[in-house]
Amino acid sequence: MGLGNPGRSYERTRHNVGFLVVDELARRYGGSWRAKKKAEAAPVSLELRKVTLLKPTTYMNNSGAALAGYKAEQLVVLHDDLDLPAGTVRVKVGGGAGGHNGLRSIIQHLGNDFVRVRIGIGRPPVGVTVTDYVLGRMEEAVKESVSLAADAVEVLIESGSEAAMNQFNVRS
Repeated sequence: MGLGNPGRSYERTRHNVGFLVVDELARRYGGSWRAKKKAEAAPVSLELRKVTLLKPTTYMNNSGAALAGYKAEQLVVLHDDLDLPAGTVRVKVGGGAGGHNGLRSIIQHLGNDFVRVRIGIGRPPVGVTVTDYVLGRMEEAVKESVSLAADAVEVLIESGSEAAMNQFNVRS
C-alpha cells in the first residue's frame, strides 16, 4: 500500500510519495488501476507472486480503513518520512506511527506488525509547518527515490525483509 491523498491537488506532494512508488510498480509489472472499496487496486504478478498494489481513497488520516480483509503480515506500506534525509530509502519491520497519521490509522486497524518502506522527505525549513511541508511539492531527490523504493519492494517480495534491510539500510 502506497500512502497518499487522492486528488490532483495532492499528486506531486511529499505526502504522496507512497502513491508514486505503487504507480511505478504498476508500470513495471503491467498493472492497471481499478476502484475497490476505499482504495484503488492494481493486481500484478511480482517475482512470480500475486500482489495487489493499493492506493487508499480515504485520505491519509484514514488509510487503515482501506485494509479491511487484509492482515498486517501481508502488508508492505510505502510512506514519506520526515526523519530521513530527502531521497533516502529504508526498510523497517514493525514500530510505531512516529507522528505519521496514515501509519497511526493502519496501526489502529491492523496492529503494527507490517513492513514499511520509508522514503525520506527531510524536515521542513524553519518557519514552515509540518502540514504545509508534507503537502508541498517534492524536490528532485524525493522524486528520484521513487525508483529506489520500488526496487526495495521487489527485494522484499523476492528475498524477504532481512535481505531488503541489509541492502537498503546501509549508510552511504
